[in-house]
Amino acid sequence: MLKFISFGSGSSGNSYFLYTETDGLLIDAGVGVRALKRHFKEYGLSLANVKNILVTHDHADHVRCVGNLSRDYDIPVYATERVHQGIRNNYCVKCKISPERTKIIEKGSTFQINDFTITSFGVPHDSTDCVGYQVRYNDVCFVVMTDVGHVTDEMKPFIASANYLVIEANHDEEMLLRGSYPKHLQQRILSDNGHLSNYNCGVAITENATPELKHVWLCHISEDNNHPELARKTVEQVLRSHGIIAGTDFQLEVLRRKIPSEIYDLV
Repeated sequence: MLKFISFGSGSSGNSYFLYTETDGLLIDAGVGVRALKRHFKEYGLSLANVKNILVTHDHADHVRCVGNLSRDYDIPVYATERVHQGIRNNYCVKCKISPERTKIIEKGSTFQINDFTITSFGVPHDSTDCVGYQVRYNDVCFVVMTDVGHVTDEMKPFIASANYLVIEANHDEEMLLRGSYPKHLQQRILSDNGHLSNYNCGVAITENATPELKHVWLCHISEDNNHPELARKTVEQVLRSHGIIAGTDFQLEVLRRKIPSEIYDLV
């Protein structure tokens, strides 16, 4: 049994939960502790189910409550040295991670946390450091890559490896360019270290997905420069133009910014 829940996906806060009957792995901790506690309770879970935390990068919407969670529930936090340093320097993280709960990983390394086999890989983004994670549990391969400036050659094999994929579809380029964001912010988002557009997300899936892919979730949808239905339709159109039918070849859904997802069984 392996299950997946998204508790938030976007600039308001990101947090994803993979769990079994005996173990729980939280990926990013940018949703407030009180909200997380409430959400967990609504699903018949407890924050005590979280045994370890993985962090992708040091931006506040991914780490805001990591110190509090780690302290209050005695949870180890795994991240690269540069990400840990970024968390220590981030004024939004009021409660810092204690040294004994600080676990250093190397980007590109494979390591074991209980029954989870985890590989980190580089993801281009304008943070101190940024990684994605491939998580293997028995025969299931789950991959998350959020805040993606562009898809690199290093990332492509991880998309290809996935049975279950969480990937950024942040913005619609026309909405961004016609919207109210100042030019410098538009350029940041569109840069190779910014965020992945709906179209480029669709291309990344099209070019790298295999028949082993079962489910894709689009994440980190912009509130101002995108819409969940627009993201889904754009990705669907790119896929269809290459003969890939979402809903037939694999399931395609959008993770909401502030609304938790359903519980997904990953089999």
